[in-house]
Formats: sequence, C-alpha cells, structure tokens
Amino acid sequence: MRPWEGLRSWTFPGILAERAERDPQGIALREKERGIWIGYTWADYLQNVRDFAYGLLGLGLKPGEHVAVVGFNRPEILFAEQATMALHGVAVGMYPDLLPEERAYWLDYTDTAIVVAEDQEQVDKVLAVSRELNKLRAIVYWDDRMMWRYSHVKEPKLYSWDDVVKIGREIRETDPSIVDKHIQGLAPEDVCLFLSTSGTTGRPKAVMLTYSSMLSMARNLWEVDPIEPSFEYISYLPFGWIGEQMMALAMHMLVGFRVNFVEEPETFWRDFREIAPHVMFGPARIYENIYSRIMEYIEDARPLDRRIFELGLRLGMGMVESEMQRRKPSPHVRLLWRIMYWVLYRSILDKTGMKRLRYAYVGGSFLGPDYLKFFRAMGVNLKRIWGMTEVSGIATVHRDGDVRPDTVGQPLANTEIKIAEDGEILVRTPAVMAGYYKRPEATERALRDGWLHTEDMGYVTEDGHLVYLGRKEDVQRLEDGTPFSALFIENMLKFSPYIREAMVHGDGRPYVVALININFEIVSKWAEARGITYTSYQDLSQKPEVYGLLRDAVRGVNQQLPERFRVRKFTSLFKEFHPDDGEMTRTRKLRRGFIMERYGGLIDAMYGGADTYELTLPVKYEDGTVRDITMTVRIVEA
Repeated sequence: MRPWEGLRSWTFPGILAERAERDPQGIALREKERGIWIGYTWADYLQNVRDFAYGLLGLGLKPGEHVAVVGFNRPEILFAEQATMALHGVAVGMYPDLLPEERAYWLDYTDTAIVVAEDQEQVDKVLAVSRELNKLRAIVYWDDRMMWRYSHVKEPKLYSWDDVVKIGREIRETDPSIVDKHIQGLAPEDVCLFLSTSGTTGRPKAVMLTYSSMLSMARNLWEVDPIEPSFEYISYLPFGWIGEQMMALAMHMLVGFRVNFVEEPETFWRDFREIAPHVMFGPARIYENIYSRIMEYIEDARPLDRRIFELGLRLGMGMVESEMQRRKPSPHVRLLWRIMYWVLYRSILDKTGMKRLRYAYVGGSFLGPDYLKFFRAMGVNLKRIWGMTEVSGIATVHRDGDVRPDTVGQPLANTEIKIAEDGEILVRTPAVMAGYYKRPEATERALRDGWLHTEDMGYVTEDGHLVYLGRKEDVQRLEDGTPFSALFIENMLKFSPYIREAMVHGDGRPYVVALININFEIVSKWAEARGITYTSYQDLSQKPEVYGLLRDAVRGVNQQLPERFRVRKFTSLFKEFHPDDGEMTRTRKLRRGFIMERYGGLIDAMYGGADTYELTLPVKYEDGTVRDITMTVRIVEA
C-alpha cells in the first residue's frame, strides 16, 4: 500500500492535520537536547504549527505574504514553515551563512515580511541589514540564549517565539477554528515555498514551488524507491536548499517516516552514528568528507590493518566492476565479499553511521565515479540523482541493480527527459516549478513548449540513462574545438584523499590546467608522519614535498584520461575556494566566471611558460574584514 493512499488533502498542513488525526501518538520528529532524544508526536507537531500560526496572525501576516526561516536544523523550522503555509503564506528558505549583502538582497528581493531566526547570531545578521528592508516588520527568534541584552523598546521589530505564541492565544480565544479553516481552504496549486537557484552565474532567483509540484516529485521518487514509514532520517542539510526541503518536508509528509535533528553541528557524526538512518541524501561534498574521514582513519592504522583494508577494498571494487558491467560475480567471489563485509566493511559502516542505509542518494553536485564505486564496494546502496530546484529536487535516479559510474540514472516515474539540438537537457514533469518570482523573462526562457530548459548539458544512452556533462559553463572546448567536461576531470582529481577541491580550465587553450586545494586534515597528517614541519594551511600548501604528492595524484588521474584531456600543469593554492570569498555558491559549486576573473593572471602564467607566479588574493574573515595576502605559488608540469 502506498503511504499516501487515503489522504484527502494534497497540501503539507492538510496532510499534517490528517496524520495527527490518524496517528496522534506516533513519533514524527525527534530532537536531541543535552544528550537525550526528545520526541514530537504528530499531535505535538500539529499543535506547535497551530500555536505559531495564531501568533503569525497576531503579527499581521496576510495570505500571500512571505516568511523567511533561517537557522541550524531544528523542529522550529518546520513548525514555522508549516504555520506560514497554513495561513496561505509562502515560506522562504534561506542559508544561515549568507554574507550581509547576500542576505539583504535575498530578503529584499523576496519581499519578506517576517523573519524567523534561530538565535542571537542569526538575529544580528538580519538586524544588520534591516534598514534596507522596507517590507520587513518583525523578527522572531526561538533560541533565547544571549538575547537578554535586547529589549522590545530598543528593537521594536523583535519578538521571541514564546511572545508570538502568547500573542496568538488571544486570537485563538476569539476564534478557535480560524487556522483550521485556513488549512481547509488550501489548494494543491498554491505556491508554498521560495527557494533560491544556485547563483553560479549571477544573483540567485527565487523558484516558486507549489504543494502539487513538491508532492509529485516525492511520489515519483517513491515509485522507484519505496521508502517506508518505519525509516529513520537525519535532517542536517540547510533548509535553504531543495535537498532538505524535499526530504524533511515533502517526502516526510508523503511517507510519514521519522525526522531526527542532531544536537549541535559539532555532534553531527556522533548523533548520525547513534541513529544510523535508513535513507540519506547529500551533495557530493558530504560523501567526499565521509571518504576523507575513512581514509584519515586508515592513515593512522597499523600497517597490517591498512593491508587488510586494501585487500578488502580491492575485492569490493572487483564486485562493483562486475555489477556495473552486467557480469554476475562467481559464487566464490560473492562468498569472499560477504565474509569481508562482516570482518571489515560493517565495522567501517558502523563507525560512520551508514550500516542501516537502504538508500543513499547523492546530488546537487557531481560525485566522481571512484567515490561511487568506493561506497558501493563496502555495501552502501549509493545512487546518483540528477535534478534541480526547478523540478522540486529530483528528475532522475539510478535503479537498484542498474547503477552505472558514467550516468545519473533514468527518469523518475511520470518524468520525461529529452536532449535539445545543442545538447541541453529538457525535462517534462508534474513536479516542475510555477516560475521564478518577479522574473517573468527568466520564467519564459526556462518554461517553453511544455518543457523545462535546464541549461544543463548531457545526452541519453540507448537504454535510457542520462549522462550529465555539467552546466553549460562547465563544458569547455580546447583550442582545436574538442569538447570536454571540466567537472568530470575535477571529480577524478578530488578522489585523491589529498585533494579537497580543484578547478580545471582549458577553454580555448591548447591543453588543460588545474588549480588545486589540498585536503588539509589528511595532508597535514601525511606531512607529520614524514617529519615535514609547517605553520599553517598557507605554509603547508606550498611545501615542495606537497607539490610532489599532488603531482603523483594528478599523474594517476591522467593515466585514466585520453591524452588530449590530461592535466598538463597545476598549482597548489594557498587558500581554499570559499563561498564567503565569492568563489563558490552556498551549495559548494564553483563559480567559474568569478574564479577566472580573480585567478586570470595565474592561469595566463600557466600557459605562458612561467615556473612561479606572485598571487595576491583578498581573504574575508569571519568578522567581515578583508585583507590581501600575497604569496608566490609554483606552476608544476604534471
């Protein structure tokens, strides 16, 4: 039986009300506080939403107005979003680490009337730009630590969560059914959520999503991978990203599994291991980080343990290669893998919290094939998805038993993919957005002839798999016109445990070069084991021995590439690419145009025959100050 069968409503607040009626004592959410997991039943969930909705009415929220919610993942984010939707408002997702100018732009552009923020840090960030926000009339916080220094007299727009709930009680006494009446009047076609595009090529746009579009995507994914109501899920991705909204809101409402919130960002891995979720979704960097943690453990292991790991990984990789080539491994190999699973793999999966995973999805950015094989070799059902905010999250996914390293799977149920003449991926699905807020021209360009024009490039194989080549700006052409995917080469480079990030360039050039960020945690341990002294990331990244280490990694990748696409030269940067410096989006995608502008002189030097280059970069610190740093970097032949 499909978990949504029998539901009368097709809106999030409507489904919540039905689940609270059907299973009032069932656990919907759990939050860890002071080491103890505290559960919220479906009845508790609905009660919190109702209480806050009455409070929003007291603050004057009108149908169609917008409420931004920002903070570390907590149940209050879902309470605030659902309360906003219950009143026919629109919830606005926002990344908690936005810079002041980014925050001011986003809140102003989305015409936000009320901001619901977690704590003093997030309140201060909003207050710092509040004078630029003509439509902002209230800021609500739910964590009152350090908020005693503020007063309503000094900050008339500032309210605590409890203040808002108290305001709502007065309205509730006057009309105790008004929120329920609002919920009953919701329609599946109503816009309920604004989320931002990645902003790789300019200012992010607000994607307008409806209840119908988001629930259609969740239903289409369930038809491929039936997620069960008994599953555990951990909410840890920012709610400003479609990835978390589609799982913790849309899929959760559709299926009814438990959503868990960890105690603090610092306790994430401990709490993740304690819950051991059944389903997981994350961008490539999450799986890259888990891989780095595993390799960090192996680096510190005894020689015998490292040897056992290498043998076990070789066996697992062989199994995966056979599966991906549609060859059935021999009974002997399957038996050896099963033994190795219980002797080695399961212990590693237990330490990383992945031992119970039924489905692990990776999307948002492309995960290299070696990472995919690595996790599947240990028994993790890791599958690529492809999608975007404009299709409510996911459009394609690998099917069980048909996972391939070169593709992002096949279309979900009720989803069509076709390729335009120039190689652009077009999508038709009931999960498509309503449009971009206040961007009619952009909406018209994206939604044409019944198809979503994605500006992503790729092609479809004979058996219906989508091969994703990257954004249009990721597909480059060498000087002779030969096209190649910079993203594909970058992900091969990042499979080295010593490389955190890489940007590959060769557009209009005779050969390919790379700018590399070292993985400081692993490279520092490598250096310490060899007696190499260093003082900082900047110092370590420029050590001759580190350049030699990176040269070996680059050469290993080059051996797997056609000669014309091999990385000819590279350099190790003395700072990491970072969103605060404008070099990456908040979802950690490279902003290539910006990087090309900032590092243009260095890249020209890499093609001009220079051995070194004096690089000056502005670095933004946490307090907002900016300071130029100048260092000489080496340009190395790979």
